[in-house]
Amino acid sequence: MCDDDRTSGPPGRRALLVTGAAAALTLNGVSFAAADAGGGTGRDGGGTGRDGGRTGEDRHTETRKVIGRLPLGAPDYVYLPVEIPHGVREIAVSYTYDRPATPPGTAGNACDIGIFDERGTELGGRGFRGWSGGARTEFFLRADDATPGYLPGPVNAGTWHIALGPYTVAPQGLAYEVTITLHYGPGAEPRPPAYPPHRAKGRGRAWYRGDNHLHSVYSDGKRTPARIAALARAAGLDFITTTEHNTTASHRAWEGLWGDDLLILTGEEVTTRNGHVVAMGTDPGVFVDWRYRARDDAFPRFAHRIRRAGGLVVPAHPHATCIGCNWKFGYEEADAVEVWNGPFTLDDEVAIAEWDNALAAHTHGRGPFLPAVGHSDAHRDPDVIGLPQTVVLADDLSREAILTGIRAGRAYLAEASSLSLTFTATGPKGEHATIGDRLPVRDSTPVTVRLDATGAPAGCTARVLTDQGQLFTAPLPASGTVTWHTTPANATYVRAEVRHPATTPGVPGPMAAMTNPIFLGRPT
Repeated sequence: MCDDDRTSGPPGRRALLVTGAAAALTLNGVSFAAADAGGGTGRDGGGTGRDGGRTGEDRHTETRKVIGRLPLGAPDYVYLPVEIPHGVREIAVSYTYDRPATPPGTAGNACDIGIFDERGTELGGRGFRGWSGGARTEFFLRADDATPGYLPGPVNAGTWHIALGPYTVAPQGLAYEVTITLHYGPGAEPRPPAYPPHRAKGRGRAWYRGDNHLHSVYSDGKRTPARIAALARAAGLDFITTTEHNTTASHRAWEGLWGDDLLILTGEEVTTRNGHVVAMGTDPGVFVDWRYRARDDAFPRFAHRIRRAGGLVVPAHPHATCIGCNWKFGYEEADAVEVWNGPFTLDDEVAIAEWDNALAAHTHGRGPFLPAVGHSDAHRDPDVIGLPQTVVLADDLSREAILTGIRAGRAYLAEASSLSLTFTATGPKGEHATIGDRLPVRDSTPVTVRLDATGAPAGCTARVLTDQGQLFTAPLPASGTVTWHTTPANATYVRAEVRHPATTPGVPGPMAAMTNPIFLGRPT
């Protein structure tokens, strides 16, 4: 599966591995130990071992270069073993690959990179030490420090693996060069991580605003954690979740940035080749592997790992059109679904329609209730943190209370902190329910549904939707209040939307805010 550039000798590859995860290829290895003992070039993988000796008279640094070519149809992950001798204090890696022109409509080359230590590459990530995807061309790691996206820690002797992820490969193939440099000497003392606390001061039982899908320089974002924390505060948020692509390196990067006014949760965006899932609010330092496809039937194992680490399983942007972004794993393992991702688009419209169909099925006894959430997925300027945001009714400002509120559906989505919703259903005898609740009255009981929207932009329209679809719509008055009357026989649930004026004929306007449902009637 891997064409190497050597003119003689055995192929630079090992067997293709398919072990309940995405297909992977392990190349022949690179050895520094032999060169350190006076040997020649290392056993290169998929290419020629060049620059194998020491650099000049410097006996504390050694470098190897590995070149090779991956064909169209290469496995999802290609592992380059590197034999690390004793006495190494730092590993530095850089890589390049070619980007030939491709015909219109054909993907070009894109190749990710990461590294696993001597504990191995087995699915589950025991040996995981970092991943930068395609965001960086070089990285280093040592006991006390590492490039963002990578985990500081000991550089132990043994077989490490550089992981290449050919995300897309051009018809001409993907030619790569990997440079590995080892720095020898005494290692520094590791620095214990400082993780965010699980609780902030809060306001007791209240509606708290948060953005649970954010990226920094610790994956493919351009903002520092300090900048994100400042923007979150400026946006009026009470909590955020750090969710870098396929790494937990950011979990230790928020020291001094949390406070009584801002709860910082840890998580991960698990970025597979068949869709992305936000592991929301997991225990700090808990890594969730991403190296599988829907056909591998591995996702339930990792969904369980997310929940075992105290988090929620939230499929992200399920109908996004980027390669590998469309959600293919189904929703049986989900705890909630991200139906609104960043500025509102037709992708979000489709996600909401799919979610609404699942709501209707749930009320008729088919499938669980899957609450809706919305997040900015902000990466860089001018991405707006808190567009949208999930507003959660929680007992306090703590990880447990926020996640409990989301899991119960006690949440609405808004495009800004200036926009607030109150949505209720009441019966004739004082029965009362709000977002995420059930109003347990008889099917024939008259129910009054009321929406109060404050801070909505001018020209917005209010909509009430049920298992039958949209049954009521009206321009949002200056007071921000609309009411509608129904019965449980007519609507097994009600939910509300506030929409901007339509920009495309026949299509509702962009979303300004929306609620999770209130269920009507006695449970069946």
